[in-house]
Amino acid sequence: MGTLYVVATPIGNLKDITVRAIETLRWVDAIACEDSRITGKLLAEYHIQTPLMTYHQHSDTNKITEIVDRLKRGDNIALVTDAGTPGIQDPGGQLVKAALIAGINIEAVPGPSAITTALSISGVNTDAFYFLGFLPKKKGRQTLMQNIKKLKIPLIIYESPIRVAKTLQDLQNSLGKCQIIAMRELTKKFAEVKRGSTEDLIKYFSHKKPKGEFVIIVLPGIY
Repeated sequence: MGTLYVVATPIGNLKDITVRAIETLRWVDAIACEDSRITGKLLAEYHIQTPLMTYHQHSDTNKITEIVDRLKRGDNIALVTDAGTPGIQDPGGQLVKAALIAGINIEAVPGPSAITTALSISGVNTDAFYFLGFLPKKKGRQTLMQNIKKLKIPLIIYESPIRVAKTLQDLQNSLGKCQIIAMRELTKKFAEVKRGSTEDLIKYFSHKKPKGEFVIIVLPGIY
């Protein structure tokens, strides 16, 4: 049998990749990626010519079976996401689970993660934190907002630029005026970190159209 390598890739700056990740991507038989255009840019940067195969949130069980069958035949395959560590808020976990059930050997090739990157420059006590990922868009959203009132540790949320204003407003409606750190385009040329109350950031992003993926940290306090 082959091995499934779960390979972390840069969240923005293409230089944020480990030597081991580059070596792994070079010698495996194939790379399972979300978007071949995005992964293709990374491979071009490091002159890697390994064949790509797509595996993303819209892939059906047939695609998982195809990858697992190749691993069973002895192929070594790297799993990557568009940015960061596979399996964190993406479908990578489903493939890993299927590979485990099939008895496939799995190895982690660790590296960048938006969660730890954001926390490392937040100045917040990170002895404990609660990761919420992308919030539900409709069903369960308000219930979740009410439940997080009970948590007195930093809350980490992923959000898209088109929904960040709504999420900030929902946080204010549920938690009241709380302190937020909103980070976008981390490690990229135009990375931005904004700190302030929900009210401050709602006002800021209503005058400046947000771009890039966001990591939002809700600071603990009396909601």
